[in-house]
Amino acid sequence: LARKEIVAYGIGHMLNDLTAACWFTYLLIYLTDVGLTPREAALVMLCGQVSDGLATVAAGYMIDLFGGFKIWHGGGSLLVSISFSSVFGGCSVCVITGNKTLLVETLGYSVFAAIFNIGWAATQVSHMSLVNCITANPTSRVALNSCRNAFTMVANLLLYGIAFLVFTFKSNDNVERQYRWIASANVAIGGFFVLIFLLSVKEPRLQHHFQPKLYTKISFVSWFRKILYYQVALVYTLTRLTTNVSQALLAFYLIDDLYMVESSKAVVPAVIYMSSFFTSIWLQECHWTSFRLKVAFTTGASLWLFCGVGFFYLSSSFQLYIYPLALVVGTGNALMLVTATSMEGLLVGHSLSGCAFVYGSLSLCDKLACGFALYAIEALHG
Repeated sequence: LARKEIVAYGIGHMLNDLTAACWFTYLLIYLTDVGLTPREAALVMLCGQVSDGLATVAAGYMIDLFGGFKIWHGGGSLLVSISFSSVFGGCSVCVITGNKTLLVETLGYSVFAAIFNIGWAATQVSHMSLVNCITANPTSRVALNSCRNAFTMVANLLLYGIAFLVFTFKSNDNVERQYRWIASANVAIGGFFVLIFLLSVKEPRLQHHFQPKLYTKISFVSWFRKILYYQVALVYTLTRLTTNVSQALLAFYLIDDLYMVESSKAVVPAVIYMSSFFTSIWLQECHWTSFRLKVAFTTGASLWLFCGVGFFYLSSSFQLYIYPLALVVGTGNALMLVTATSMEGLLVGHSLSGCAFVYGSLSLCDKLACGFALYAIEALHG
């Protein structure tokens, strides 16, 4: 693949990445700041995660059946833009009903969280399943995933740059107004990249879509008969559990445990994603085999285990050590995410008529695992 084709694909997930970075980094802390209890805030996120998981499976099945990758991508992006602005713009349901009780607030945020995650799922599955349809070359597929991951890091850095500016220069504004600024900037920048993606990437014409009588669609049940499906599902789910839960709780850790300044909520995550960005760029240049994927994944997981021990024992008097730990975490994140996603591509192989279902069903596992883990942690927080 030409470099411009790889880049055109890579930027297609920028809106999802910008909003997801804000979602996992700031949603819990935003909801508790506007008056929800930790349990209710985690319930809002859980509603979103469950909706996301169910939507990924449905979207994957429908894409395999009818095609239309870019239609699903564009429609999902539109839902993301509208609902994301509604969540971080205050409780719209409270304004409409004129009732701002805790129950109504929780319900209002949960509804838009569910809509946001349904749109996010449609965009994610259509974008991820495109990898196998664009090229059959294993190294090119890893390059596409690496580029996608690199732009995920760019999106995260953009978010934290925006957040740093807002928290610094809009410090006198109330919480809702601050996050409204962040949400509006995310949607504007992400929407711009979505337009470029839709105009630059060609819709793949798969044989089983325009000649359905000649090509039998793979039954989704057949995937459940493969041991490799469960192995990849476990690897991918645990990878997402590690990266997403740590991202969601990092702000609380920095402020409540290490007693760092407010701007650290933007600076430390930025260090993590800067490290991930350069690692992802390097991964694009490697020639990949299944053995090398496993070695890279094991290396990333080992780095995370080392950092996990460091986070557990780090005290507030040694808070500056968080920065070298953040660099190592960023490298571990990139190694795990790129290789775990590429393992999904190896699982699909040339079975293109069922590729979207695979990506969707594995995303269901990771969404439910992350949602319930965060809810359990926040429910115990008190």
